[in-house]
Amino acid sequence: MSVFAQESGARRELLPTGTLRVGINAVNVLTREVGSDIGRDLARRLDAEVVLLEYPGPGAVVDAVEDWDIAFVAADPGRETGLSFTTPYVELDGTYLVRGDSAIRMVADADRVGVTIASAAGAVFTLVLQRDITRATLVSVGNDEALEGMQAGTIDAIAGLRDRLLRIADRVPGSRVLQDNISRAQQAVAVPKANTAALAYLAGYLEELKRSGLLASFLESAVRKTGFVGASIVQ
Repeated sequence: MSVFAQESGARRELLPTGTLRVGINAVNVLTREVGSDIGRDLARRLDAEVVLLEYPGPGAVVDAVEDWDIAFVAADPGRETGLSFTTPYVELDGTYLVRGDSAIRMVADADRVGVTIASAAGAVFTLVLQRDITRATLVSVGNDEALEGMQAGTIDAIAGLRDRLLRIADRVPGSRVLQDNISRAQQAVAVPKANTAALAYLAGYLEELKRSGLLASFLESAVRKTGFVGASIVQ
């Protein structure tokens, strides 16, 4: 166990129940795999048991802040009211799915009057688009409703992770995933806002994971297992 981890402040904040409770966004298959590996490794270094708590989306992770000690969810200013984030460790591509005959060829083309963009409630790209979209209409709907809307012609673009959009594109025959990105989702480790000692320890821990190559190993394993597309380590 590191000397820092033994200091009362960091250890008390990371293990208030004596067990490391790790919040996982289970919808993101890459975050689920990499976050689980990091959580288990961190618990081992802290000489503690780990409990992996899976949630059905990033919003559910954020809402459950009182139930976990660390969590794996994309960092965004809109989530910083009750959470603090480490610097990102992995970035994930986010873009649009559009119909094959759409005039939207690049991400910037979507922000036009008369264009309706669908993005899941609570998703990091929804938070980004709520700040950035000035002319198009943004609606928060689930995958099935968004796809039905695209087929019916009421939805012009669906925002999301490149990996997820590639997986659902065949449900709208002829549709295509844009080549450029809305942004890259900054995957980071979250802690409750007041836990400054835990945050400082985690910053050093993540740097050690990068230097040792263990983070790269976790990512490579997750990509092999899931076939995830559009992820890279933040150096």
